[in-house]
Amino acid sequence: MKWKQHESEDAILEPGLHEGDGVVTRRRFFEGASNLPVRIEVWELPPGASEGSHVHDGDDTLEEFYYFIAGRGVMWLDGEEQAVAAGDAVLAPPGVDHGFRCVGDDTLKLVIAWGKPST
Repeated sequence: MKWKQHESEDAILEPGLHEGDGVVTRRRFFEGASNLPVRIEVWELPPGASEGSHVHDGDDTLEEFYYFIAGRGVMWLDGEEQAVAAGDAVLAPPGVDHGFRCVGDDTLKLVIAWGKPST
């Protein structure tokens, strides 16, 4: 079993993620090896790129946690926009419309964790 992984090992390019603009680089960790009830990735968005608005509910109910580690962005939750930057964390509960965009001149880099909420 693989116990250590570098973020460069399992990167995928995701154009138009949730009908957003540009390309999001998704760096996956321990794909298919971890038994944790959450997924964790590092994402990078170049200036102007976005994760489009979306909702996780019904059979696809998820809760997402975003932790921004570099760059500047704007994130929206239920129609309200807020500026985000390195050190900010945002929780997107199930059923809440959300997404974000890189608005700075540098790459927006973040850690995202998601999973099915416990009931």
